[in-house]
Amino acid sequence: MHVNASLATLNLLKIEDRNTKQTGEIVVISIAIWKRPKFNQHLMDRVFDELDLDQSCDKVARIYERYGDYRTMAA
Repeated sequence: MHVNASLATLNLLKIEDRNTKQTGEIVVISIAIWKRPKFNQHLMDRVFDELDLDQSCDKVARIYERYGDYRTMAA
């Protein structure tokens, strides 16, 4: 079951990568490239929820948009 879940997740990642790049080319996909921004978005969602920040507020929306796709956050 774990192998099937892993392969399904990888296939979904491939679809998202292809849709993001708007290309039909076959390319090698690095999971690490997608892992960090997904983690960052999840972390931001949790922090914003804990602080009760409304993402419909312009200032909050700009911050979320700016850092939501940030590839690597410095430690």
